[in-house]
Amino acid sequence: MRIITIIPAYNEENTIAHVVNGVKKYSDVLVVDDGSTDETSALAINAKSNVLKHKKNIGKGAAIKTGLKSAISDDYDLMVLLDGDCQHDPRCIPLLLDGMEGVDLLIGSRFLNMPPQHMPLQRRLSNGITTRLIRFVTGYHITDSQCGFRVISKKAAPFFVDIPYNDYVYESEVLCRASENDLVVSERPIQCIYGNEKSYVRARHVVHYVMFTLRLLVRKLLRRI
Repeated sequence: MRIITIIPAYNEENTIAHVVNGVKKYSDVLVVDDGSTDETSALAINAKSNVLKHKKNIGKGAAIKTGLKSAISDDYDLMVLLDGDCQHDPRCIPLLLDGMEGVDLLIGSRFLNMPPQHMPLQRRLSNGITTRLIRFVTGYHITDSQCGFRVISKKAAPFFVDIPYNDYVYESEVLCRASENDLVVSERPIQCIYGNEKSYVRARHVVHYVMFTLRLLVRKLLRRI
């Protein structure tokens, strides 16, 4: 079975080599540099990762789609998604892979079994609201809709490469697309490390997400009708 870990990254020169070195123990590695202005790409290459780079910053969703398209083209069986800021521990990759039997999309949950340590309060609140909404719309009994540490099967990946969102909304829309195509979604518990990682969420992203949630509710009502 061929496995690749896709790491979307934007200006992660302080952490990317460490993340790549951790991931290499478990799978092939592809860093998708989303238009970084620092040494992210060079350091990833020096760490022996394959690298694809966007000419300009488009968004995390766009980086994930670029990585998935490449993995599909190269005929990988499983595609791990993992952030480049050291928040996700690569040592959890085998645990997630072990949960993929009969599963199309597996999410690493920071809330399964125990509350996350040191997770900022605003993130906990926003994730709680979003996860409840996603559960309502999709019917998936998930606990963490926003975690970017995921595994996608070869069967499921093509459903996610034409999602129109390029920003953080993409990860929520993946769950909606999975539901619409009757894909099997599961979770495994993980722990995340919270420190001084940068946040690129801006006011426009918040507005975009509010509009997305309204569209979700409309979709749910139309299905019932």
